[in-house]
Amino acid sequence: MTARADASAASAASADFSAYTYRLPSARIALTPARPRSAARLLVLPPPESGEALDDRRIADLPQILRAGDMLVVNDTQVLPHYLPLARQSGGRVALTLIAPLPEPDTKPESKTVRWRAFLRPARKVKIGETLQFGRIALTLVSRQGREAVVEFACSSARLAAALKRHGQMPLPPYIASRRAPAAQDRKDYQTMFARAPGALAAPTAGLHFTPALCRTLRARGIEFFALRLHVGVGTFAPLTQAQWRQKKLAAEWGELSAEMAAALNRGRAEGRRLIAVGTTSLRLLESAADKSGRLSPFCGTTDLMIAPGRRCRASDGLLTNFHLPRSSLFVLVCAYGGTARLKAAYAHAIRQKYRFYSYGDACLIAPC
Repeated sequence: MTARADASAASAASADFSAYTYRLPSARIALTPARPRSAARLLVLPPPESGEALDDRRIADLPQILRAGDMLVVNDTQVLPHYLPLARQSGGRVALTLIAPLPEPDTKPESKTVRWRAFLRPARKVKIGETLQFGRIALTLVSRQGREAVVEFACSSARLAAALKRHGQMPLPPYIASRRAPAAQDRKDYQTMFARAPGALAAPTAGLHFTPALCRTLRARGIEFFALRLHVGVGTFAPLTQAQWRQKKLAAEWGELSAEMAAALNRGRAEGRRLIAVGTTSLRLLESAADKSGRLSPFCGTTDLMIAPGRRCRASDGLLTNFHLPRSSLFVLVCAYGGTARLKAAYAHAIRQKYRFYSYGDACLIAPC
């Protein structure tokens, strides 16, 4: 960045996050993924100093767009089927998305009940103490604050885990779930081919575009894959608040970058190879593990890092990511990475060209500013 760009970014960082917005026609929100996944469109944002124009491509073109030696860093978290449509005794229905289990009180044997933090929608309809039904398992609303609640299941953790595996649904984002019911196909569609470790409440959606065939072609061209892990939680997808904006911190999420992987990525960049983060979650963990020079160290723990204009990203040479919601921490992140004016112009281009947006939508490949 130039000194003028640095000053501009610092000024932007102090602005209200409501400036990070745009208007999207509802018809541009993707409700299902492209088929095959690699048929999704790809908007390439070249380095700003190159003077090159935006390039409309396809994910399937990545073997021609990327270079031999490039390193793609993916997130191998696995989405949990923690969305529960529930029946009320009154005959109505509500939906619950489980966030995390609460510690078992010493006085209450784990074999009888288990409590979870959860999102409840619509929350106002359910009264404290009301009993709901998930299949054959009864659960009670213990407390509620806004749309977050504590519920108690009348079963053991093991029985609940088995029921979730059989009957739980994928926690599709509200902009999809409000327009159609989850389907059996979402079990496959809303999970990346890299998913290994259960723990996410939302998919690292940039990884949804990859198929085994595409990966084989990329590897044949000398492009290498590396996996880290960030369990996507409320820190990534919850609406951005003014307090988070002021503090530049999100709700903590657990992640891991192994010593072996950090060393391999450092070695590759020292050899002149490019590191491309596949998704904002991969980028956030890389930046959490990096020093000011961009050198990576092993990481295992939680990160609350929020990337906003004024903070330079040093641990990657490119970002492959979907199109994100306005006024979200993810849109703020891509503006920080590629420049606010540049990203707003790219999003405007994508809307004009009828790209598909959000989790099941198309992607962009961003060279950093």
